Amino acid sequence: MFLEQKGNKIQKKGWIEVVCGSMFSGKTEELIRRLKRAEFAKQKVEIFKPAIDIRYDDENVVSHVGTSIRSTPVPSSGNILLLANDVDVVGIDEAQFFDDELPEVCEKLANSGIRVIIAGLDMDFTGKPFGPIPALLSKAEFVTKVHAICMQCGDLAQYSHRKTQDEALVLLGEIDEYEPLCRKCFNLVPKR
Repeated sequence: MFLEQKGNKIQKKGWIEVVCGSMFSGKTEELIRRLKRAEFAKQKVEIFKPAIDIRYDDENVVSHVGTSIRSTPVPSSGNILLLANDVDVVGIDEAQFFDDELPEVCEKLANSGIRVIIAGLDMDFTGKPFGPIPALLSKAEFVTKVHAICMQCGDLAQYSHRKTQDEALVLLGEIDEYEPLCRKCFNLVPKR
């Protein structure tokens, strides 16, 4: 937490951090690591996730390797503004599933002196920008792109290939439904 002197008043300086990448790249693991470090530093932390994400736990944010942290599931990004009171750090997981108001919500939090850490997929299963993530990337002071390992050739992977024929944009799934692929292997997959 950084403090800045403005006249006789000391203000907290907020900012936005985005951790993005494909499925199985460690986005949630990195989010949890940063949030636990903030808690260790005695900062007040609140974590939010979309209410639809119940893959591993109804409430906790849980990484694919089982690391978890307490969170509050919310139906929309506007709820985050209502619930993030008197905090130093806000964490948001699976940001791609939130509505298009999320970038504005994050900007309001950062402008009020809160460090905002967001994790989410930057591309959907077709390789197109996903949900509010592109707007968040443009507003963030810090962007970390993490990579998985391509399940076909072993190179760095940045695509989340859907192995099922389901065409819905949002399909919560794991290794049975998705696999990380590099650019070359993703482009070799027949397009739907």
